[in-house]
Amino acid sequence: MSLLDLTVRNVKRNFRLYSIYLFSMITGVIIQFTFSSLMFNEDIMNALQNRANFQTGVAISSVVVFVFIIFFILYANSFFMKQRKKEFGMYLLYGLSERQITMMVFYETLIISTISLFTGVLLGGLLSKLFGMLLLRLMQYEQVISLSFPVEAIASTAGLFFLLAVIISVQSYIMVNRVQLMELFHAKQKSEKPVRISVLMAMLSLLLLVMAFALISSGKGSVYWQDYSKWSLISVTIGIIGGTYLFFRQFAGWLLQRLSRSRTYHEGNTVLWTSSLRFQIRGNTLNLTFISLFSAAIMMLMCFMTINYKVQFDAVGRNLPNDLAFQSLDNETNTRIDGIIKSSKHEVTFHLTQEGLGVSPVTDLHAIVENPEYYTADILLVSEHTYNELVAMRGDGESVELSGDEAVGLAQGSDFPKVYASDNRPDFVVKTDTEMVFKLAEIKDYAYLGWASDPVTSMLYKPAVLVISDDAYVQLSGKSSVVRKSFEIYGLSNARNADALSKEIHAIVTQTPDAYYSSFADVYSKQIESSSLMLFASGFLALIAVFALASIIYFKQLREATDEKLQYSILRKIGVDSQQMKTVIRKQLLFVFLPPLLLGVTYSWFIIKYYILDSVQGYSGLTGMVWGIMGVYFLIYLLLYLSSSKLYYKIVSENP
Repeated sequence: MSLLDLTVRNVKRNFRLYSIYLFSMITGVIIQFTFSSLMFNEDIMNALQNRANFQTGVAISSVVVFVFIIFFILYANSFFMKQRKKEFGMYLLYGLSERQITMMVFYETLIISTISLFTGVLLGGLLSKLFGMLLLRLMQYEQVISLSFPVEAIASTAGLFFLLAVIISVQSYIMVNRVQLMELFHAKQKSEKPVRISVLMAMLSLLLLVMAFALISSGKGSVYWQDYSKWSLISVTIGIIGGTYLFFRQFAGWLLQRLSRSRTYHEGNTVLWTSSLRFQIRGNTLNLTFISLFSAAIMMLMCFMTINYKVQFDAVGRNLPNDLAFQSLDNETNTRIDGIIKSSKHEVTFHLTQEGLGVSPVTDLHAIVENPEYYTADILLVSEHTYNELVAMRGDGESVELSGDEAVGLAQGSDFPKVYASDNRPDFVVKTDTEMVFKLAEIKDYAYLGWASDPVTSMLYKPAVLVISDDAYVQLSGKSSVVRKSFEIYGLSNARNADALSKEIHAIVTQTPDAYYSSFADVYSKQIESSSLMLFASGFLALIAVFALASIIYFKQLREATDEKLQYSILRKIGVDSQQMKTVIRKQLLFVFLPPLLLGVTYSWFIIKYYILDSVQGYSGLTGMVWGIMGVYFLIYLLLYLSSSKLYYKIVSENP
């Protein structure tokens, strides 16, 4: 019998063991092919405004997904190799070399990869239309997607999975070559040893977790993160990782130890489900720690990307509040531009010509904005009347009332807007021919002009703006050292699709060096397309991550249930019925499933709440959306728990 014949027979005989492996490979091919095919679908390319950015994003997403698939498949292969050590020992005993066993594994991988590639490409091609429509729907484009099987996508997917087959073979060779023959035969007879429990280490785990949660909940505006951000980050990292590890290594063991010393320990079935757990702590610690942190990462990824997508539609409007705005030029050019705009397909809803005064700040810009490097070095002073006129056109209720030396700083995107008490207003000094002091009444998260933009490079810089009272404006406008600046501000219908108009106007305005220009359309398509792609990619990454997590749990329960078949056989012989066995299994697995889920949800909620939601408080419905994502994850985890309990019972019920 040749190695190939032996390989085919072996796959058929171990089909149950390989079914989850095969399914995971098919899932990997579907996702990899889907991302690859997106880059070569002409219907999608024709609908996009920024093809190059999209192709780059898809390529990066494909690499990230494939790297994730590699690690997952290598983990699965490692599990299979450990399960088959006795089988490999028999092959070595019969005279096969490590090289021949590796070739057999390589043939197996090729067979599975071929089946996965054919099935995955077929299903991926059929689903690519649905995925493409979903992606364009996220981008709010109405484009018909045709069914396609791009040759380039098939070739790249096949090449990557052939590379994966080679990597798996190298891993298998290393694993087979590193163990001895007697170890292969006795691989499954090694039993876990109980961990030595330290009350001090158990309490340390809780202390580390409390420290991490306290630092996170202090918020990024606290002194810990403002003045000691590096050490706070290190402390949180140590607290979460170290605390989680010690929680499962020591605290869980201490809790089980306390249960074993209770008076009711031998009543009911407590002794049955706790006894095996005490011996599994050593082997489960890393898995449970990984599951907790991995669960938190999955939920944070989906929450962050969904929030990012959700706020982009409003955020672009906040960053660039004017549909079209540019610095006034000469009368002839202004009239020409006005004619182009009015002759376009975008109806003009309003047009304002507004004036401001350019002055130099004496006070550091940090007093009114958080990131001065994004702003112009000079300050634009806008009168209360001028500012309120534009706010009324926008209809967003951000008007101000000022008198005397009062001023309002505009810091769009600020995480820390402020309203100062009348007796505690900081000074802000500007310089004309003399210095003039203003009292800051408020730092407002709002934009008057918004980012200067470019149709190619998007956002460039922000004009620094200070709104002052009408009286102060009149007083300053008479000084010879101030620079008067006028701006043409337009409101347009369907501004999000004004890309072509923006390019035409931008080409005219930028003929004047350093002239300010801003267009909503320059940023909208780029932001929405990029955020939609990130949400789309993260959704698939989360999907395969959840599947990988489910597989890890499946592999772990499969191994532990197989190892405990003899113990459960003995329980049946001494009179433990099926219902009691199911109850024992559920309690035992609940102790394994519930703590990682609770820790993962808690980690993700604290980080999302205090470092994302608190920064986007002006957007409604985000908190409910976050809890919805966590609820879906909880439901998936519940299904994993129920299916694992059923699988565990099925395995231990078989004759050993």
